[in-house]
Amino acid sequence: MSNNQLYLIVAALIAIFLILSFVSRGKNKSRKSRKFMDDYERKNKNK
Repeated sequence: MSNNQLYLIVAALIAIFLILSFVSRGKNKSRKSRKFMDDYERKNKNK
């Protein structure tokens, strides 16, 4: 395995990691908006 191949493999792994981090960051922003919790009302414990 030549040195160039090693650098290409490392660069590809870094690129995949960056893409996955950007995708998960977008999901976290949509999760923080809490659109799925709009209709939720907490059950009253003190009945």
